[in-house]
Amino acid sequence: MNLPNYFLADLPPEAVLSPAMLAEACQTLKRNRECYLLSRSTESLIKVLSDVADGWLGSENKFRKLALELGPARAGFSRETLARGLDNFFKQITRENIHALLVQEFGDAKRLDAMTMTAAEQKQNRLAMVNTPEFQVHIAAGNIPNPALTSIVFGLLTRSAQFVKCASGASFLPRLFAHSIYEADGKLGACLEIAEWRGGNLALENALFAEADCVTATGSDETLDELRKRVPLRTRFLGHGHRVSFGFVAGEVLYGSRGKKIVASAADDVVAWNQLGCLSPHVIYVQPGGEIAPEHFAQLLAEELERREASEPRGELPAEHAAAIALRRNIYEVRAAHLPETTQHWCSKDSTAWTVIYEADVRFQLSCLNRFIYVKGVADLKTVLESADSVRGKVSTVGIAAPEEKTNEIATQLARWGATRICPLGQMQNPPLAWRHDGRPALGDLVRWTDLEQ
Repeated sequence: MNLPNYFLADLPPEAVLSPAMLAEACQTLKRNRECYLLSRSTESLIKVLSDVADGWLGSENKFRKLALELGPARAGFSRETLARGLDNFFKQITRENIHALLVQEFGDAKRLDAMTMTAAEQKQNRLAMVNTPEFQVHIAAGNIPNPALTSIVFGLLTRSAQFVKCASGASFLPRLFAHSIYEADGKLGACLEIAEWRGGNLALENALFAEADCVTATGSDETLDELRKRVPLRTRFLGHGHRVSFGFVAGEVLYGSRGKKIVASAADDVVAWNQLGCLSPHVIYVQPGGEIAPEHFAQLLAEELERREASEPRGELPAEHAAAIALRRNIYEVRAAHLPETTQHWCSKDSTAWTVIYEADVRFQLSCLNRFIYVKGVADLKTVLESADSVRGKVSTVGIAAPEEKTNEIATQLARWGATRICPLGQMQNPPLAWRHDGRPALGDLVRWTDLEQ
């Protein structure tokens, strides 16, 4: 299947982009938005997006087949990891979920179409609607595709022309998604542009920023600080910086078959997108007191990861990433040999496919990712929060496995400590469509409200 040249990312590798080309592309996007997108009803946009997503879930969908055929080489994930990740993402893009998102964000799914009122506003004889940016620029990170795909969905819902700038070598999946939208509705596809270049090209990025009403960016804190300085003051800037995540397992649930299911759920979170997203766990804290002690939990997790490597392999890594894992493994191999009562390790043979480290030291430890996970025994949640103090304010998601009657209490403690998302273990890298990234509104930060007082 040869993709037509609809987007800048479709150009051959030797093509050279210039600020003038980008400025012209931005003006074209704005004109297309005025002609094709601004007057579209929310319902019609929801139908296109949900239909496209449903198509991606079909085994014979040509865009899905191309993603699974070429994705391992282009995106760096195995076919099986890609299939699971794409399924989890596109299952969220349903008519019901989009409606729920709009109601959550705006109180009424019709706020984007007209002045409406909620029951509370009716008592005040007040209506409101939301207005959206004319032109959004998305600076996408290159680790996993979901943030870029989500930005495209949200941008179309909010009727904005969009320019998605992908990291070098990371445009393959966003480009396929954009082509699937273009095929479903060419007028909507004409309001979207996909391009890629190595970050730090000031001339190209400044040309984009000069045209944008809103810039969203995902990347390191240093990258966001630099971008923020260069975005014009009149332009809204929304940045999502570096975040980490961890898991917590209460001892009361580690019994019998339930305990084994929890181990499998932990493996789900380690395997998903090869542990590369900000929602993936670096550490899983395990409380003693159940049938499965923390050390045994680590061993069972290693056995589960070995099984997953057979059914859902990690895939090849760049040499420098594999070398980093090998070096870290060597450190723990020495420690385990000299202090087996405090350190144990398990790893894949003849590869760096997966690694499990058990440590008695409860301090939070950054993983080198790519299915490299720490397991640490802790007395209670209070100990977890104290041990993770070094990353307080930088924690995105905490995956928990705990008795149902204690879940709200645990979640309250985590929320007051600073975690912005708490979910069941096994769902860390699979957030719902309406989740509030970094604790911020999913769509609310993109729009401007207008109130009508009668």
